[in-house]
Amino acid sequence: MKLDFEEIYQRFFKDVYLFVLAMSKDPNIAEEITQETFFKALKEIKHFRGNCSVKSWLCQIAKNLYISYTRKKKSVHSDLLEEMPGESDVESICIQKDEALSIYKLLHCLDDPYKEVFTLRVLGDLSFKEIAEIFDKQESWARVTYHRARLKIRELIQT
Repeated sequence: MKLDFEEIYQRFFKDVYLFVLAMSKDPNIAEEITQETFFKALKEIKHFRGNCSVKSWLCQIAKNLYISYTRKKKSVHSDLLEEMPGESDVESICIQKDEALSIYKLLHCLDDPYKEVFTLRVLGDLSFKEIAEIFDKQESWARVTYHRARLKIRELIQT
């Protein structure tokens, strides 16, 4: 399969950027991860077998890069917190139940994969098929997981 990388970049940059933005909620991080995604894709394009759409392949790369980024960031933050006095003050700043007024805050209360599937569907505007490809699951799994995420969000809103 011959792929023109410039065409791929032009066609999918915005989709990948919005996908990462939906996960990160930060335009700077989204821009950085998106650039890294296309750089990695350029290096690895010879390994693309065509088992999924190019968009799904790019989103999977972006997802993995974002997960790596958050793990590194979490590691740095946990090291800093260990050095800070008054950890209970830091904990009290975390999301509290009565502050869960927006959908973004509610999403943080969900476990994976519900949080990610909901985010990919609603904020990333991905189809159930594309979500299933990212998780290497069936489309029906993506639909059921999304539905369960919606139910969990409704429960959180009602409590």
